Amino acid sequence: MRVSDARYSRDRLRFDLALRLIQHEARTSTIRVWTGLSDDRIRKLYRSYLVEGDGSNLARHRGKSPQQTAFFTRTPAMREESSLLASVCYLLGVMPAGKVADAQRTLPGVQRGAALCEAFENYRDLVQSPRISFEHAVFLVTALARSDEIHATLCRDCNALIVVDRYCLPSRRCSACEAGSQGRLFM
Repeated sequence: MRVSDARYSRDRLRFDLALRLIQHEARTSTIRVWTGLSDDRIRKLYRSYLVEGDGSNLARHRGKSPQQTAFFTRTPAMREESSLLASVCYLLGVMPAGKVADAQRTLPGVQRGAALCEAFENYRDLVQSPRISFEHAVFLVTALARSDEIHATLCRDCNALIVVDRYCLPSRRCSACEAGSQGRLFM
């Protein structure tokens, strides 16, 4: 293989990931971080492949990406969805093995980005009315890798993976086990 072949393959993977991220309505800054492409190149990709084609109805989100971890734990339904997405991310190798100090800088990459897209697509297939956007999924992965405000742990009853807030009272049970125990109290 010639050097130019390897470069072409690497660039092709970056462009493919950028298109996939655009289809998931990721912000330009998120696409730049995960692909290494310039803002100008990302905008050109958007105009060339999606506006002229079939993706003209895609929203282009502007402004800052989500930054509040309370989004993932504010209700039992959100804790369930966050836990499901986190589980899929762990299964597909999006999540690193241990805690990462500078997750925003060290996690992003083309291979992990493709796995994140796959995890997000699986999550959307599993949940009837998903409430977590792709930008929130990126933030969830980053926050769980940092493990400073939220972290993933196992339910003490059924060993399901759950996402918990480090600053709240420790509830190490999934919502299904909590609902089961509450039902038994009234029987």
